[in-house]
Amino acid sequence: MFPDYVWDIPSKSKTLYLTFDDGPTPEITDWTLETLNKFNARATFFCIGNNINKHPDIFKNILAGGHRIGNHTHDHLKGWKTKTTRYLENIRLCESVLKTQLLHAHLPDKQNSLIQDHPIHLFRPPYGKMKPGQSKKILDMGYHIVMWDVLSFDWDKTLSEEHCLNNVINKASNGSIVVFHDSLKAAKNMQFTLPRALQYFSEKGFEFKAINSL
Repeated sequence: MFPDYVWDIPSKSKTLYLTFDDGPTPEITDWTLETLNKFNARATFFCIGNNINKHPDIFKNILAGGHRIGNHTHDHLKGWKTKTTRYLENIRLCESVLKTQLLHAHLPDKQNSLIQDHPIHLFRPPYGKMKPGQSKKILDMGYHIVMWDVLSFDWDKTLSEEHCLNNVINKASNGSIVVFHDSLKAAKNMQFTLPRALQYFSEKGFEFKAINSL
């Protein structure tokens, strides 16, 4: 189903693609960045435009850490409940925020060069759902729609921390795209799961890369 979406990145090497939705969020995103750095891990952050406007310094920290960024709409809209014209406008608004913040990030030359070489072209729909007509238009806009093959379920407060960790450990394999959330709702489960998953897969020889090309 949905063959035009990116569900994983097939690889023969031990590589995982960790992704984080819904930030930037005070304290949680910076904690995430510090944790990733301990394992020399790079990730992809699907950011909400409104959160970037509220927390530009945290967004800059994501960029400075060598991570990729993607579009997660400006207001975390539910595509299936939103008119397509409004949904696309919201994506464009987030894109504008991303581009503006990138221009004002004042990053080192090497990091600026990386951003220029890999322009914003990644999109993930909030809640992982949208109308078929919306997805077609988003693809026509030049975006890759990035989904996943492993969900941590960190946002689900009915699940234990151990359950979330096992979701990742038992299901991730070479080339998997794994979803976490750097949000208040997911904080408890994510802050338990992320360092343990990084440790587990590091000991098995895995690398953690950002989605730099598709």
